[in-house]
Amino acid sequence: MSVIVAVRQGKQIVIAADTQDNFGDLRPPPENHEALKLRQVGDAVLGCSGWALYDDIFGHYLEKQKRVVLRDRRSIFEFFVRFWKQLHRDYPFVNDQPGKDADSPFANLDASFLVASPAGIFLVSANMSVSEFQQYYAIGSGGDYALGAMHVLYGGEETPAAMAERAVRAGMAYDACCGGRVETRTVALRRGKS
Repeated sequence: MSVIVAVRQGKQIVIAADTQDNFGDLRPPPENHEALKLRQVGDAVLGCSGWALYDDIFGHYLEKQKRVVLRDRRSIFEFFVRFWKQLHRDYPFVNDQPGKDADSPFANLDASFLVASPAGIFLVSANMSVSEFQQYYAIGSGGDYALGAMHVLYGGEETPAAMAERAVRAGMAYDACCGGRVETRTVALRRGKS
């Protein structure tokens, strides 16, 4: 369970996440354990909301990659197609997830990803569809609360970092599965992308 927010304004994107990790009903105090949910991938920062094991799998997978480029919808989709193939080849303990709609013909990662790249903000849904957002987006169990906060905050006087942190804190305040401290990273947009 997580809340991960990306905000685009001016020449930068700020991506922020909570650091709480849950073990069923057990929630260790933040001074004893935290889960860092943001990962540098090439010149992008990626946040994952889903099973905690994804962090181990994803880190292991990325160690084997020579160069990862997440520059646009197409390259992000291609990366996740390769990741899906590798999941099935190298991680036999990963089950195919039917999702909520068992009649769906598509795969289900049972996780979602938020990518802050020099080209923009991209959502990778559980079915691996890729969507681009021009201003902001949020994922995770606290994502709806964060989106509500962003709807109010965006376009005001605050910096992208302040908006992202406040949106994550809204998710942490209202979703029992979110908490800890707020981790933030900044990605510079390429020229022509402001």
